[in-house]
Amino acid sequence: MLRDTLSRRSTLALVAGSAITGAGIATTSADDEVDGDESVSRDSHVILEGTDHETTVYTTEAQADGPTVLVVGGVHGNEVAGYATANEIAKWAIDAGTLVTIPEANATAVDQQGRAGADGVDLNRQFPESSEPQTELARGLWDVVLENEPDIVIDLHESTGIYAGDPVDGVGQAIFRSNSPDATTTAQDAVDHVNGEYVDESDPLFEIGNFTRSGVEPSGLLVHKATRDLDADAFLVETLSTDHDLETRVEWQSVIVERLVEDALFPEEEPDNGHGSGDDIDEDEESADEDDEFTEDEQTDDDASDSPTAEIETDPAGAKDHSLEPGQTVTLDGTCAETPNEAIEAYEWSVYSADQYNKTGETIDVTIAKDGEYSVGLRVVDETGATGKTKITLSTE
Repeated sequence: MLRDTLSRRSTLALVAGSAITGAGIATTSADDEVDGDESVSRDSHVILEGTDHETTVYTTEAQADGPTVLVVGGVHGNEVAGYATANEIAKWAIDAGTLVTIPEANATAVDQQGRAGADGVDLNRQFPESSEPQTELARGLWDVVLENEPDIVIDLHESTGIYAGDPVDGVGQAIFRSNSPDATTTAQDAVDHVNGEYVDESDPLFEIGNFTRSGVEPSGLLVHKATRDLDADAFLVETLSTDHDLETRVEWQSVIVERLVEDALFPEEEPDNGHGSGDDIDEDEESADEDDEFTEDEQTDDDASDSPTAEIETDPAGAKDHSLEPGQTVTLDGTCAETPNEAIEAYEWSVYSADQYNKTGETIDVTIAKDGEYSVGLRVVDETGATGKTKITLSTE
């Protein structure tokens, strides 16, 4: 998932220079073990101490070598899930690398529960590319970035509108990512995971968005500067703040961050930060799921003679029978389904999930995130309401 860190950091040394000098960084606590785990230590320090903008930076470091991840929340003080999630992430125990967290980047905005702080400035427009940040607070935060030289930067936000391809109208339920192949693949994997395991069918699904081009509004974002000046993989996560309780939004953001940094901070096993698998179902639902299980290419319906037959074609052809490459995208086509009735009314897809049909359409694209096996199911529904199902496995092995 990661680039050649040594070569990138040689470049960083030229960019950063002596920018940390005079940053106003003061250590406020010594290294402590995390949850009694001797393999992990935590430190915290205050930046911009003595000013209205002072805030705390938390650093968790594992003994095992690995990349550095920077997570930021509270850039906008009225986007509560962002800084609530970042405060929880600051407590994570990690298996490798370094986790740096700034939960309340704009402390006065958080105090006032407003988008901007006392100065009325939108902090996330103060990071122009290839030049110095424009405010004291932005410069202090950027000094933290330069000091830690992160491989991955994640900024947590919220929106009152749903993203539909235009960031002006709303950006909720989306992961915006930098343009490297690694970032693209990782974002797709995180979206598929959270949608399949945590988002109910009645809730809006997460989408993926691109960063705006250099010089195109919105500009001056922290994540834009991180990827374009420092070559970090960068992500901006947006949840929809309306119609969902804070606990749910925090869970979504936490799960997304876990998935985005899984290879970096948890290389040996899945992270265990209190979210489980997302399958919090009662006994009745579990029994229903067991009844709904089916094996690959097996049709399940009440009466086979009256029900449709689901079938999946792939592009490239025969993808289920061949070893695929991580990052490869496969197009799945369900239109070869047949029904003894007049028409197929719906094509529903279960991607990487336990028979949760949360994608629709005659065709869908599936990106192979990393090495492993990935199950994809298709359920077709005809005009009488009868259903037919099938499933294939896409694999890199």
